[in-house]
Amino acid sequence: MNSIKSLALLGLLLTPLAQADELPATIKAVEGRGAKVVGSFDAPGGLKGYAARYNGQGLALYLTADGEHVLIGTLLNAKGEDLTKAPLERLVYQPLGQEMWQQLQDSTWIADGDDKAARVVYMFSDPNCPYCNMFWRQARPWVEAGRVQLRHVMVGMLRPDSPSKAAALLAASDPRKALGEHESAGRESTLKPLGKIPEKITEQLNANMELMGEMGASATPAIYYLDDAGRLQQHNGAPRPDMLESIMGSAKP
Repeated sequence: MNSIKSLALLGLLLTPLAQADELPATIKAVEGRGAKVVGSFDAPGGLKGYAARYNGQGLALYLTADGEHVLIGTLLNAKGEDLTKAPLERLVYQPLGQEMWQQLQDSTWIADGDDKAARVVYMFSDPNCPYCNMFWRQARPWVEAGRVQLRHVMVGMLRPDSPSKAAALLAASDPRKALGEHESAGRESTLKPLGKIPEKITEQLNANMELMGEMGASATPAIYYLDDAGRLQQHNGAPRPDMLESIMGSAKP
């Protein structure tokens, strides 16, 4: 998922579904295989469209006129136009993006930059991740200019002492300062692992790891931001220079 398929945060509301027991049996059968139907939409050719989520992705279901069969996939017209993309964007990806952004806001993170910055960028960050440090350095011009605030959603996954180091940052008297010192030192960092991780911080780190998996990320840094159209975007790894302006929302200061 390079861009979470343009998860729009600003747009139309979900088409309300009737009660689950009113879904046709054929559609229920698809739900029985793990999909979750979240809305319905009109479709041509006597078909009835249903939008579903499956493993974090949008899935279009097309019920035949007799109600006995369901087609799963993309529907094209005679011009080759995709008739599936818009309903999935509206019914699946817009609300999914809203949920993801809210989950990031509610997670445990350390802020880097001005609280009043116009742009917020979240990143899942491991204290031992060299690519997290690379992105931290890449972002300095925007952060120091007050345009962007990076929010480090701390996880511990790369090395045995990663959880203890992440805990040390979260438990610091000034987490922002501790993070800044750690990242600015790079390989020379003197950050010491926390001897005993408090239960609360263990819960926070576990919750961050679980959220990272739910959002389709498996390595750090996993970067999330809203594009100019309000769509949630994801980038994995330290970005290439040509990607930085998109992530930061402006040219380099």
